[in-house]
Amino acid sequence: MAAAGSAGVPATVLGKQEFYQLLKNLINPSCMVRRQAEEVYENIPGLCKTTFLLDAVRNRRAGYEVRQMAAALLRRLLSSGFEEVYPNLPSDVQRDVKIELILAVKLETHASMRKKLCDIFAVLARNLIDEDGTNHWPEGLKFLIDSIYSKNVVLWEVALHVFWHFPGIFGNQEQHDLDIIKRLLDQCIQDQEHPAIRTLSARAAAAFVLANENNTALFKDFADLLPGILQAVNDSCYQDDDSVLESLVEIADTVPKYLGPYLEDTLQLSLKLCGDSRLSNLQRQLALEVIVTLSETATPMLKKHTNIIAQAVPHILAMMVDLQDDEDWVNADEMEEDDFDSNAVAAESALDRLACGLGGKLVLPMTKEHIMQMLQNPDWKYRHAGLMALSAIGEGCHQQMESILDETVNSVLLFLQDPHPRVRAAACTTLGQMATDFAPNFQKKFHETVIAALLRTMENQGNQRVQSHAASALIIFIEDCPKSLLVLYLDSMVRNIHSILVIKLQELIRNGTKLALEQLVTTIASVADTIEEKFVPYYDIFMPSLKQVVELAVQKELKLLKGKTIECISHVGLAVGKEKFMQDVSNVMQLLLKTQSDLNNMEDDDPQTSYIVSAWARMCKILGNDFHQYLSLVIEPLIKTASAKPDVALLDTQDVENMSDDDGWQFVNLGDQQSFGIKTSGLEAKATACQMLVYYAKELREGFVEYIEQVVKLMVPLLKFYFHDNVRVAAAESMPFLLECARIRGPEYLAQMWQFICDPLIKAIGTEPDTDVLSEIMNSFAKSVEVMGDGCLNDEHLEELGDILKAKLEGHFKNQELRQVKRQEENYDQQIEMSLQDEDECDVYILTKTMARQTVGIVHI
Repeated sequence: MAAAGSAGVPATVLGKQEFYQLLKNLINPSCMVRRQAEEVYENIPGLCKTTFLLDAVRNRRAGYEVRQMAAALLRRLLSSGFEEVYPNLPSDVQRDVKIELILAVKLETHASMRKKLCDIFAVLARNLIDEDGTNHWPEGLKFLIDSIYSKNVVLWEVALHVFWHFPGIFGNQEQHDLDIIKRLLDQCIQDQEHPAIRTLSARAAAAFVLANENNTALFKDFADLLPGILQAVNDSCYQDDDSVLESLVEIADTVPKYLGPYLEDTLQLSLKLCGDSRLSNLQRQLALEVIVTLSETATPMLKKHTNIIAQAVPHILAMMVDLQDDEDWVNADEMEEDDFDSNAVAAESALDRLACGLGGKLVLPMTKEHIMQMLQNPDWKYRHAGLMALSAIGEGCHQQMESILDETVNSVLLFLQDPHPRVRAAACTTLGQMATDFAPNFQKKFHETVIAALLRTMENQGNQRVQSHAASALIIFIEDCPKSLLVLYLDSMVRNIHSILVIKLQELIRNGTKLALEQLVTTIASVADTIEEKFVPYYDIFMPSLKQVVELAVQKELKLLKGKTIECISHVGLAVGKEKFMQDVSNVMQLLLKTQSDLNNMEDDDPQTSYIVSAWARMCKILGNDFHQYLSLVIEPLIKTASAKPDVALLDTQDVENMSDDDGWQFVNLGDQQSFGIKTSGLEAKATACQMLVYYAKELREGFVEYIEQVVKLMVPLLKFYFHDNVRVAAAESMPFLLECARIRGPEYLAQMWQFICDPLIKAIGTEPDTDVLSEIMNSFAKSVEVMGDGCLNDEHLEELGDILKAKLEGHFKNQELRQVKRQEENYDQQIEMSLQDEDECDVYILTKTMARQTVGIVHI
């Protein structure tokens, strides 16, 4: 059998024993044995797979591991492979599968295996309900109802497990059977003898409410289940089970109104769990998440419970103090990513969101005194947490903090001299965040003190981690600093930075240390970008060192440094202009070409990639038409990156749990225990590549002509790339520039390209869900029509544009009605009114754009 599979011949399993052996091979420790078994399994016809897997699942003599594997494969077969397999099974086999599955669930004595069978039951039930809600497995539903009415606790658990996995199992009978559903949930959530039943019932109730998020009438009918859900949350947490608490977070996020009648109880429970140090960090963070999420999704409701918020703030600040003494922190040569599982990071994020959700008028008075006390504490962890708390509340408390900004900034500056390096680093971080939250007034008001203080901190050679944080803060400060202010400090600042660069370059050569140098080259880029031609006098002192860094950064661990330095060189070149930069262009282009050649043999997620891609674009802007000789070397890797397709998957809950630790995956809950997963690594690189293609088409025109056909075939489908907004924006932006390039080839070629572009572009206007992206698409359409001139739109195009305008108008009037309804609700307040006005302005803006673009179209008939 193995030989047949390895030879590529479709395998035929002759009997159960062979299939059972195959299942054993699939769980064999040997990678080679498993791989061969997988090849054989993939070639087995669907009918054989289904019947043998179902038999193996029911066969208690087969061994638990074999049955477990069979259950996992059968669930996958009836989930992701359902459309390819099940409809093609003979009707008698379909009938047998349904009968056998009910029997298997009913008679299974092993609790864990019974749950797996319930998973399979739920997957099959989901796929046997059509779009109209008609259940094509009435026997399965009858079994479920009979289980509910039985006195058998095991059957209650079966019904709950299936219902939790697929709350929509009643289909279009759901409204009729609400009493049955309520009976199931109520009788189980009150069961004091079986904690597992109570927990599962609470999860099932939450899943059902979430599945009916738009049915507010149902919330009232099922509100009396909430005390039982909250009790289950409490009990399960102390049994080391956070599943019901996770369900409560989902309710707070999606259907906060359901919690209304018991909001005080919900908040008190969350507060209690958050403050209980006996619970795990995750459980305490989830409890805090309930409160924070409600501050975002039910702001008016939460503002009526200010006593809870006032009690929550000390808990949040206490969690921010939960830091570890790390002797290696000082000498680490990598800027570690935030540990989002830690209490400190989770609490900092929570405080930020709480301030943004509830506003500074409420949050600042509750936090200010606590923070001031923390800053005076002799324990460095409290001072660190106090500074990070100031950093966190700035955005949400912006208006209220303006009046105390002088004293706040002066206080933070003092901590740049703190004896503990991590406190000094936190002070740098706080200054950087304030420079963002209060820009540009922050820069105008504090440029003299902040620039000098950060430069002094960067000059301190005692700790490169602190130097790195100071450089990062200076970069952020410079981004929003007016050029007229920065030049006041230019000479001393640039010379200080160069002195530090020389020292750090020597440390790289001598010790291989790079962390502070990575931030320093970005600081140089930021300065050059801001002061532009004023950087010319300093060009000759920086460029030799920067080129040396690129030449030295050959080891794998120096990739990021190399990428950032190449980016810095391109920023400097753009700042000083072509005339000054020409003396080094040849040498710099050779460095870029060498790096580009190395990148072609590296992984897709190489950290240099985005820096190199952007650097090439800046070189194009510097060189103009002289860049054409290099375009052929750049364009193919760019198109390859822009063409990359992300990994996507439709998964059920168990699959998501199995993949939750897999880096790079993000999931969107679709309801009914299903999630859509996408591997996000590579999406930013794809978006950057698309933006660079737009840039080359715009800048090079004639030099880009030979690539336009390849690029337009790439870009048009990307108008529907809903995984990343910036990809769609770049696709839309490219259209008029590609048409400009096509015009060079003559009117016939231009007309053919417009025919390829026009329909998808108009359809994108009608289907784009994001208002910001929609604005860009409409701008692109208008520019494209202007490029094409009179006669480019026919009657069908105008009719479609008219239909889009009509739909937008109808949507606007419907939204206006909904906004009026919200103004009549009990929780209506000034903050909601501001949000409603923003929505209205956005609607009007899009309508105005749509009408303007249609007018452009009519003009060019």
